[in-house]
Amino acid sequence: MVRGVTHSWRRGSRIAVSLILAACLAVVVVGCGPQAAVPASLSTTDPVSGLPFIDPADLPPEALDTLGLIDQDGPFPFDRDGVSFQNREELLPDERGGYYREFTVITPGLSHRGPRRIVAGEEGERYYTADHYESFERIRSPENDP
Repeated sequence: MVRGVTHSWRRGSRIAVSLILAACLAVVVVGCGPQAAVPASLSTTDPVSGLPFIDPADLPPEALDTLGLIDQDGPFPFDRDGVSFQNREELLPDERGGYYREFTVITPGLSHRGPRRIVAGEEGERYYTADHYESFERIRSPENDP
């Protein structure tokens, strides 16, 4: 009887050790596999502004609506859409006055303009802010992605 218990314990130990080794091997194989490198053409930071890029797919749907309105020159939902953005925060590249225009990104549930904006430059660059100009991300596009 003791012999059967010992044999059973050894078999269970071998199975446990085999499972642990298989798990370790899986970690090593996955860890050593090809990494999802970001191609040089898809850098994470805009070299001109130093701001992070954001892909259009990562924007809220209302921002995509605003981009569409900008591309077709309106009509815009708010009178202030399209006014000159002064860049007082100095977070965007320094340009002459009137170079940038700001546009509202509607925030569902708010009855006012809210904090979200897209700022558009004359050369086609677009910037998104979700926090009313405290931070910006450059919107990636084929036209303005260096």
